[in-house]
Amino acid sequence: MAVVIAIYDAFPLVLADRRVYTAQACGREREDGTWEGWLEFVPSDDSLVLRTQRETTQASRADLEYWAGGLTPVYLQGALERMLTASPPVRAERPDIPAVYEGPAPTGAVTPLAPTPIGSTTPVPSADLLPPLDPFAVYAQGEKALAMKLAALTPTELRAIIVNYRLADSAAYDFDTMSTAELAVWIVGAVKARLAA
Repeated sequence: MAVVIAIYDAFPLVLADRRVYTAQACGREREDGTWEGWLEFVPSDDSLVLRTQRETTQASRADLEYWAGGLTPVYLQGALERMLTASPPVRAERPDIPAVYEGPAPTGAVTPLAPTPIGSTTPVPSADLLPPLDPFAVYAQGEKALAMKLAALTPTELRAIIVNYRLADSAAYDFDTMSTAELAVWIVGAVKARLAA
């Protein structure tokens, strides 16, 4: 079954004729156990959803999610324009993706804060290293989903999430010495505790 891996609604894609699309990375498991990924472009009007041919093949779903997390707005715009110049474009029916919740978040819901250093022992990511995912948004899909996505990241990316989402209240933790697995477990626990508070 094909699934949506990531939706890039923060990066609307605008064409010269002013049509606006939202990109989403999709994928499915192949018979050999690998995962193939492609991009779909959902228009702002009621026209058909466009899709690319296969963009990547990855060893696992986690690897595909990692690939999708690294796509930039420039890549997405280029893929849309490349797909539109191909002849003819491949079109897909507009998918119905079920919402995770039955309504909007209540007033006062947790919102990630801007990057701020939390202590001298915690590395501050460079300006070009933004967190690869929003742990609170992924946690909405379940604790296991967050753990899987975190397991595919590097320790530097995991530390960036801790810093940018202020998951540590003090410099009491030495994140530099933690392994990827330890950092991932720590982030899941911190997100769970923040949402329970």
